[in-house]
Amino acid sequence: MLNKIKKSWAVIVSAAVTISAFGQTPPTLDLHLFAGVNISGTTGSVFAIQCTSDLTQSNSWRSLAWVQLTATNHLWVDTSAPVGERRFYRAVEQTAPTNMVYIPPNSFLMGSPTNEINRSTDEGPQTTVILTRGFWIGKYEVTQREYLAVMNNNPSFFPTNLDGPVSSVSWSDATNYCAKLTQQELAAGRIPAGAAYRLPTEAEWEYAARAGTSTRFSYGDDPSASSLTNYAWYAPNASLSVHPVGQKLPNPWGLYDTEGNVWEWCSDWYADTLPGGIQVDPQGPPSNPIGFKVMRGGAYDYFDSDCRSARRLFFRGAFPHGYRSRFPRGAGGGFAVMIHLKSPAEIFCRITAI
Repeated sequence: MLNKIKKSWAVIVSAAVTISAFGQTPPTLDLHLFAGVNISGTTGSVFAIQCTSDLTQSNSWRSLAWVQLTATNHLWVDTSAPVGERRFYRAVEQTAPTNMVYIPPNSFLMGSPTNEINRSTDEGPQTTVILTRGFWIGKYEVTQREYLAVMNNNPSFFPTNLDGPVSSVSWSDATNYCAKLTQQELAAGRIPAGAAYRLPTEAEWEYAARAGTSTRFSYGDDPSASSLTNYAWYAPNASLSVHPVGQKLPNPWGLYDTEGNVWEWCSDWYADTLPGGIQVDPQGPPSNPIGFKVMRGGAYDYFDSDCRSARRLFFRGAFPHGYRSRFPRGAGGGFAVMIHLKSPAEIFCRITAI
């Protein structure tokens, strides 16, 4: 799923010295009395910031953060460095992982206004969310082919469509997939040490799906949903079936099927309201008394109101025994993956739900 990471030119220096990373020009040595790194490169390129406390151990480097250059030079400072700890830093330029999109950190307004057409009460109160970490997220929902390659089974209700999103997976299935994929990709050296695949939080999912918009859909308000057929597989056009990923138009950040095709699991427990106020990197409530997890995005057998960016759905994270056989139309459940850096780098999975 991921291309091998490409390292940029880097110079490793002493505890008081940082690395300068360059695209094509030779590396230089910079001395600074702070914990951090100077990065030089092409605007828009993404670097992994890594550190170690022991230069003699080549496998001791761990990733701290991803940084996308907004100019050709960037100064990154490590605010997490413990007092008195010696750290060495380097910046490693990232080759874009296969079918992944980098989402930079920022803030956005989560949920829907009270006057939005088809609004549900659990979409409020609108909440200002600040996301402090960037992440890679799947351009597409995880396909049956990808799921089968990692898990050696295909639970989908439409198993002959291997390029369609995997479906009928529980939240537990989705997180197990992320854990197993992480093991495989780390062993193959395709993701950096400290990185892992996981489901996005509900806030991360909505931020990526909105792609900088504040409208009902990622492409606009569209009160009659007349243009939704260009972006989504949903009840009026999907013939009650999933479809191969990536056939409709993407959102402004290049993500496909964030509207329709299959519902996508998020990592959060479900709460019947949003928290409101200002939230920094929210993770959702600590639990749900019935075991409900959040799903987002709409599906092939749902309608336009369910494809809105703020629409929330919920279902049990673990399917009851025999659920798949009794409720075969529960084929809407899938997911998408993201890569994250564990404290703090991550790769997110877009995995569909029920």
